Amino acid sequence: MTQAQEPQNSNVSATAEATTRQPGVTRAAAGLKLYDTASHTVSAFTPIKPGKVGIYVCGATVQSSPHIGHIRAAVAFDVVRRWMMRLGYQVTFVRNVTDIDDKILDKAAAAGQQWWARAYYYEREFTQAYDTLGVLPPTVEPRATGHVPDMVDLIQRIIDNGHAYVVRDADGKPTGNVYFDVASWPHYGELTHQKQTAEVDEAAAVADRMGPSVDATGADKYNPVDPADASPDKHDPRDFALWKAPKSTDPLDARWATPFGVGRPGWHIECSAMSHRYLKDGFDIHGGGLDLRFPHHENEMAQTRAAGYESAARWMHSAWVTTKGEKMSKSLGTGLSVPSVLAAHSAWVVRYALGSVQYRSMLEWSDQALVEAQTAYDRVSNFIERAGAAVGEQPTREEIEAMGADELPDDFVAALNNDINVPGALAAIFGEIRKGNILLSQLETKSTQYTPEVAVEQIKLALRDVRAMLDTLGLDPLAEPWLSSGAAGSADDADASPERKALDALIGEQLAARAAARKERDFAKADAIRDALGAAGIAIEDSPQGSTWSLK
Repeated sequence: MTQAQEPQNSNVSATAEATTRQPGVTRAAAGLKLYDTASHTVSAFTPIKPGKVGIYVCGATVQSSPHIGHIRAAVAFDVVRRWMMRLGYQVTFVRNVTDIDDKILDKAAAAGQQWWARAYYYEREFTQAYDTLGVLPPTVEPRATGHVPDMVDLIQRIIDNGHAYVVRDADGKPTGNVYFDVASWPHYGELTHQKQTAEVDEAAAVADRMGPSVDATGADKYNPVDPADASPDKHDPRDFALWKAPKSTDPLDARWATPFGVGRPGWHIECSAMSHRYLKDGFDIHGGGLDLRFPHHENEMAQTRAAGYESAARWMHSAWVTTKGEKMSKSLGTGLSVPSVLAAHSAWVVRYALGSVQYRSMLEWSDQALVEAQTAYDRVSNFIERAGAAVGEQPTREEIEAMGADELPDDFVAALNNDINVPGALAAIFGEIRKGNILLSQLETKSTQYTPEVAVEQIKLALRDVRAMLDTLGLDPLAEPWLSSGAAGSADDADASPERKALDALIGEQLAARAAARKERDFAKADAIRDALGAAGIAIEDSPQGSTWSLK
């Protein structure tokens, strides 16, 4: 297919996947095991195509600003992707944008906006949030509205295969409503283990204990019913919309003419169409938030296979962000917008807090979680700064990126190969930092059992390993986006007041004197400067890029 034939309504990353850093797949890749939602088991991962991995992750419905709950899933699958790349796989990562649905249309109408303008505005907000928090751009980021022809073709295949029906009016004309015929598809329920009988499925019950009512519909506050799915035109209550007739309030430019009537896509069909477009027939991993298991992913799996295509080989779901045990969401009034969180905390700290638990574990969002993340940053940055000073330089980014999984510490590799066990990986990182700090202290006090040259070489190796492990989690403070913005997330002071600029100049002189003292290993003088500033109400934060200050 030529470039001109590809859908134009998608964002394609110009950056090639960083798999050229290794000649092939690492030996460590053979040990990777991942959980599969459908089987409820952790099993060995083997890609469909040797050396290549295709991943599709459900992205945002761009109705309003992103909150921390949205970004948690993005960070979780960013870590999965980074580990795949570190293992040496060539990764094609697709994350869609749902830029048309009932909520977008209704909210745009209420605000007096064009629906597509609202969708694009919030799409950019999501992109900015991803970039700020170090989430790698997807290989392809397709928009639903750019792939309507793909959806129409897919729906027609399902109809032709006898697994969907067109609703017609009294005159036999198509109304625009098309439903998937669940009764015709005996495999329905295989993802979430929902049988087509009244029997209780214990496997599904076990999975449900991971979160409240994630497999329920109807009045469940986590899964409100699509209005089209409540239509009396359905043959069976379980049937779901593939194509929907427009509501009277829908604008004319939110309607498409098709062989089955004028309307717009159902929620589920877009992901089947776009995953097939970019990952073809069958791919390795389909990811998304836990609350998408049912109905979205169950329906998606059914309609893809009913069209005659292979679905994902493995389904992975990240758990929720909770506040006081409740799922974080706008509808519950507990949503924390990304801009508001970043106004109070550095981007590195927020990413660490979001990604510090295993992706299948619920993440309780609290001030304590952010305090712990800040403490982690202080430990990381202090070690990197001290080790760099002892060695005389930092490893280059090229050197860090070139390190494959086989060169990383065994306990770090074992943790991530065990279903992306991030807490175990972090334990390996801080274990290496602890050993490095002991060497640094011994070198400073001249009490090391090694010669200074050997001690420095060991510190150099520890520094390289720590930064490469952090980089695998998207947390190397000397990588982008942390390098440009400052890992501590310092703001641009171009618009600062004259008073602020004067204070910055005065404190800057003290910080320069403190840096010089530390370079000369006069730590008593450096500490005295810091204490004096602290007594004056100035907080100092050290990082590998230098020191920054703020008012307490």
